[in-house]
Amino acid sequence: MTYPLFVAGLLCCSAIWAQGPGPNSSVLDTRIEATRAAFGVPSVSVAIIQQGRASYARAFGDADLEKTEPATTSTRYAVGSISKQFTAASLLLEQEKGKISLNDKVGKYFPDLTRANEVTIRELLSHTSGYEDYAPQDYLIPEWTRPTTPDAILDRWAKKPLNFDPGTQWQYSNTNYVLAGKILEKVSGTPLLTFLNENFFQPLGMSSAGDCEVKSPADAKAYTRYALGPPRPVGREANGWYFAAGELCMTPSDLAKWDLAFLQKRILSPKSYEEFTREVKLKDGKPTHYALGLEIGDIRGTPTISHGGEVSGFLAMNTLFPSKGDGIVILTNEDGVNLIGPLTQEIANTLLDPENASAEKQDQQVRAILEGLQEGHLDRTLFTDNANSYFDDVALADYRRSLAPMGKLEVLSRLRSQGRGGMTHLSYRAHFQKNTVLLNIYVMPDGKFEQFLVGEQF
Repeated sequence: MTYPLFVAGLLCCSAIWAQGPGPNSSVLDTRIEATRAAFGVPSVSVAIIQQGRASYARAFGDADLEKTEPATTSTRYAVGSISKQFTAASLLLEQEKGKISLNDKVGKYFPDLTRANEVTIRELLSHTSGYEDYAPQDYLIPEWTRPTTPDAILDRWAKKPLNFDPGTQWQYSNTNYVLAGKILEKVSGTPLLTFLNENFFQPLGMSSAGDCEVKSPADAKAYTRYALGPPRPVGREANGWYFAAGELCMTPSDLAKWDLAFLQKRILSPKSYEEFTREVKLKDGKPTHYALGLEIGDIRGTPTISHGGEVSGFLAMNTLFPSKGDGIVILTNEDGVNLIGPLTQEIANTLLDPENASAEKQDQQVRAILEGLQEGHLDRTLFTDNANSYFDDVALADYRRSLAPMGKLEVLSRLRSQGRGGMTHLSYRAHFQKNTVLLNIYVMPDGKFEQFLVGEQF
């Protein structure tokens, strides 16, 4: 569990959605399908932007397992909390029109809510308000199967005592965005979905984007997983539960159209864009790593703007690399399985370092070493004297006994590569049939391994 020149600028975007030069499609196809199969997810659909152009769109697996209905690039998925950035952008657009200020107090619009004259709209959008989250669970609870309304949610959760004083802590809360959406509707005089359609979806040509409550034959079926079991059909939340916090469904390609406009700064004015993407600090100056409906981070040292999404039966991840004009959209139709994180990392490695053949060779070498350790043997010519002293008979026996029961090594994902101590420090996630582990590795300038440690993933 996201002005006239503006519209004219967006209308040109649909022509940009054409396959351009990008990453090696056959290599990506193989890696994505192998990752999907390893995690056992019914389907995954991916769209990639590279250097400001759409370069890849593919779907893998089945949108409906019972009907054996293949997923296609036209299959719609719930994007969950990725919806929040559309709500934030909408309020910024209204601020540009002079109808609202993000520094306005909530009390200006909903005076009956808890400490409404202390909480600002900006604090809602940055999760620093203190309003308690009404939907923290990661599974479908009985209450969510009964219809509700945004007003009922606010009446119950936004009238509780705050979890903390406004601006003093960061705590994710869907309640913030339900309230933000209601404020948008009051200020604009337009229902939320109508506003999004008129200002974003139609101008961008996002024909699949809309309310998940309005079902479409193109919708993927929702699945969940109990522990490490197989995919099981799961129900969806009833009408009214997600609203401005997570109500949207769309294809990855349509979300990528939004991303292209975002990367090219055509969604909002430069001032609003800066406000949209600037990390919000707490009152004591501590970082939150969050802007307005957007997470601020990095992958392999490259700055990212991203957000994930989760609703019953669906997980999603949208990651942008503004300095490179790149983006990755990953949508899946099973919750309870963390496919989106490792797959985003896997694709990011290809985008951020597409020409590094030596890294590919090194990854293959790491895989071969790990598979050898499963069998209790080691090519000692690949290791330094220090590492060879570490891998004595006892160590090799323990590695074999603990790794062999995990079964086949299915997916090996490089997480990080950085310099330290005159060496290259590598970290990997290794996904076996029955378990997942982390690798902590140091490589000397001559290519020999100074360290090769296997540890649990927590």
